[in-house]
This record gives sequence, C-alpha cells and structure tokens, in this order.
Amino acid sequence: MSATPERLQKLIARAGLASRRTAESLIQAGAVRVNGRVVTQLGAKADPDRDRIEVEGRLLRFPERDLYLVLNKPRGYVSTASDPKGRPTVFHLLRGLRQRVVSIGRLPYDVEGLLLLTSDGAFADTILRGRLPQTYWFKVKGQLSPEETAQVERLARQRQPAGFRLRLIKPGANPWYEAILVEPRDDRLRTVFFRLGHPVEKVKRVAIGPLRVSALAPGHIRELSNEEVERLATAAQPSSSPAIGGASPRRRQRLAG
Repeated sequence: MSATPERLQKLIARAGLASRRTAESLIQAGAVRVNGRVVTQLGAKADPDRDRIEVEGRLLRFPERDLYLVLNKPRGYVSTASDPKGRPTVFHLLRGLRQRVVSIGRLPYDVEGLLLLTSDGAFADTILRGRLPQTYWFKVKGQLSPEETAQVERLARQRQPAGFRLRLIKPGANPWYEAILVEPRDDRLRTVFFRLGHPVEKVKRVAIGPLRVSALAPGHIRELSNEEVERLATAAQPSSSPAIGGASPRRRQRLAG
C-alpha cells in the first residue's frame, strides 16, 4: 500500500533537505522534479513510496527515524554548511554521523553555546517560527553600576519585550551577566555595552526556550530525549494552537522518534 500523497514542500522538509520555506523557493525555482518532470506549483503533491522525487538532482530519501540533536558550539566555528573564508563549520564536529541534519538557526563565529540540529525539517520550521526566548551570558569588562544596568534594560526594551531583565550572575572585575532575548541579536546588546564603556569579551547561549544543557562540554553533541523534543515543540506553538499533545498520532510518533 502506498502512502497518502503529500505536498512537495512538506516532503522535502520531512527528508531534512531544507526547511519548508526554503523548499517552496526551490520548487518555484524549478529545482524539483517528480518522476523526471519539473514541478513548479506549490500545491503539487507526490507519493513518497511510489514517486521519484529529486531536488537539485539529489534523490529524496527519508530516514527511518528523525534525529534531534543539541551541540555545544565552541567559539571559532560557523553554523553554515560551508564558509567562503574557509573557516571550520559545526558540521566538521559531526563527522561519523551518517544521517544528514540541518542547524536550527545560527550562532555567530565568536559565540559559543547551544545549537539545535535535526533531520526533521518540519520540526526545524516549528522552532524557527516559534521565536523561542533564548538565554545568553555576556562577559563584560568592568561591572555595571545600577544606573548603567537600568540604561541597558531601557535600551534593550526598545527591541525586546517589556519583561527584559539583565541579571548579574558572576561578579568581579570582568563579570558575567545573563539576558533573555526573544529577538536574539546579541550584537545590538554588545553595542550598548560598548557605548557604556564595558566591551563584551565572551558570549554564550545557555538556553533555548525550555532547553538548558549545562553538562555538555564545548564541541560535544548529544541526542535530545523524547521529552525534550516534545517540550521544545510545545513551547514553540502559538498560544492559540493546540499543544503538541493534541497533534495527530502520526505527528506525535514522528516527534517521539
């Protein structure tokens, strides 16, 4: 028995080849073929069990089970698959992993911390669209005065929710501060620190939504538990949408791996 035909962009995302949004662009660009014929309509469907689906000449294959990984990205790595400057990428840390995965979002070259990777394109889309709050630690030169802390919070709230708070977590000559960002542009916060005479020396991302991993050494990777995957997916759902527990049995089974 063949599978029920599904939209091409959904199949491409499920195969982990690209996010659903990127898959739509590939279809419109004529980079997708079904049984040898170019398909450019976004509403087109295919049967993954019977049809031959190619994306940019690559045959679409579906993994037996999806992977959900978390990497503690070290400084000095880019989050893209390749880099025109020849810098090492996070995928160099995944050597030996046979299944293709994509990173969910990015971390800048000089920022370390948590980075999610998955073979499940639909899950990646859910997390990216969910705009989960992200927790960062900033090591700055010199401790901020109460007035400077209030100024950072005031400037940050211009682009962040009203609940933004800057918290001192490790005092000293070069202290660490924690900030939760929904629009995670750490470069903007760096600029604010710099203008106040407290340049940022290091940045770490220590949490993504409900996921906080402290025991993972830089450069190391591990698979997320079913519970962690469920919590991330639930947190990324709009408040008006049903929780992940209300998803279809097929969706729950795929999330659980």
